[in-house]
Amino acid sequence: QVQVLESGGGLVQAGGSLRLSCVASGILLNINAMAWFRQAPGKERELVAAVSGGHTTYVADFAKGRFAISRDAVKDRTFLQMNSLKPEDTAMYYCARGRGIELGREATDYENWGQGTQVTVSS
Repeated sequence: QVQVLESGGGLVQAGGSLRLSCVASGILLNINAMAWFRQAPGKERELVAAVSGGHTTYVADFAKGRFAISRDAVKDRTFLQMNSLKPEDTAMYYCARGRGIELGREATDYENWGQGTQVTVSS
């Protein structure tokens, strides 16, 4: 059974940085796409960034220039580096494993989800 586990969330001041980490266990070799979504209270879940099995990346417009997604094939981990954080970035951040190698932009493109890690940015 595939399990996805996130870590690295926390409380940070505006302008600060956080690095989120995600690991998908229960797989011999994870070549599927991985993504980070976020959901703030009262808002819909939205895609933050995604990386394909071939390391092609996508970053949402609101995160471009501030966030970067990467994956370490050796350690089988996916990272979300978040810089210049803003209060509006406050949300629960979820890591998800895709149904296939190519990255998707919809939540339905992903089948294994973590429990989330809270990111809170104070002004």
